[in-house]
Amino acid sequence: MREVWVVGAAMNRFGKMPETGREAITRVSLEALDRAGVSPQAVNHTFLSNCFGVAERQAHLGPLLNTGLGIPEVPSCTIESACSSTSAALHEAFVHVAGGFAEVALVAGVEKLSHLDTLAATSYFAMGADYPFETRHGATFPGLYATLANAHQAKFGTTAEELGSVAVKNHANAAHNPHAHFQKPITMETYLHSPMIASPLRLYDCCPFSDGAAAVVVAAREAVNRPRAEPLVIRASVRTGSIADMHDRSTLTGLPATRLAGEKAFRQAKITPEQVSFLELHDCFTIAELMALEDLGFAPAGAAGKLTADGETAHDGRLPVNPSGGLKAKGHPVSATGAGQVVEIFEQFNHQAGGRQVPRVEYALAHNVGATGGSCSVHIFGHR
Repeated sequence: MREVWVVGAAMNRFGKMPETGREAITRVSLEALDRAGVSPQAVNHTFLSNCFGVAERQAHLGPLLNTGLGIPEVPSCTIESACSSTSAALHEAFVHVAGGFAEVALVAGVEKLSHLDTLAATSYFAMGADYPFETRHGATFPGLYATLANAHQAKFGTTAEELGSVAVKNHANAAHNPHAHFQKPITMETYLHSPMIASPLRLYDCCPFSDGAAAVVVAAREAVNRPRAEPLVIRASVRTGSIADMHDRSTLTGLPATRLAGEKAFRQAKITPEQVSFLELHDCFTIAELMALEDLGFAPAGAAGKLTADGETAHDGRLPVNPSGGLKAKGHPVSATGAGQVVEIFEQFNHQAGGRQVPRVEYALAHNVGATGGSCSVHIFGHR
């Protein structure tokens, strides 16, 4: 396979968008291409994610994006993998470029739900679960992740303060991120006094509904003569799956898909967890970040809470986790989330992260989960 680079990446501020999803993703894609020094005409394939486009009565956004970019003849493909959709799209772009089927590919993700009421938006999100066995019986994603949190607490004694340390850390990081939905730090006291949503998960354990758009330009090394920025070399691109329904799984203290994806990614990249400089982890709920640290081999089972509470995962700690603020504070526009993680890594590698810049940038890992782990993507990035 050929060496594959990420040569450009861009996103808007996650939160509430005044523009349509179509307008946002076109603008952000042009920005990513400009950052890469690549013209739209150089793009051979577009991989777009837009899980809830039907909320804007638009279910076939790829050709509209390409038309807006001035390349209507270029093929597009819509990739859906719930919350890990643009990470799945990145994998498809990687395969196409590495295999010689494309020289340059555009990965783009967008979501807009802020014009819907809470019940409607929640109903759209719930479509990522199993309707007959979960959603139909009242299981929401806060409830499902609360089940995982209860299992983790029962087995390992995970405390409210350990969960809260994830939220406090990620809000502190997001305060330095101009792309973030929430840009205000919180205290542990604020966390502990926030309303209970699904015990033991409180309001500040839960990520927000966000609008947002993000785009990544993927290219073969041979296709880019003079990159405008430090490219990311994709050292590993792995996708895995798991039993979708939690009631059929053998364990509830972690996500099997994450464990498998991590093992495969480290083998593919030929590195160990100890060599990774920082992580962008899927923290739709605080318990998800702790489980991911353990599933990926960065902490023993049950130990991630103490690791976080001790400050080791702060942006200037031994192992920075979610310097962007994560889904928890940067925001979670579903289909844009995976690409948004890559934007953060791209900016970190190019020393454009300002007050959230991590002290060491050698290898970075991005981890993105669909629903409660039915699908998972792990990417590892390094220098050229």
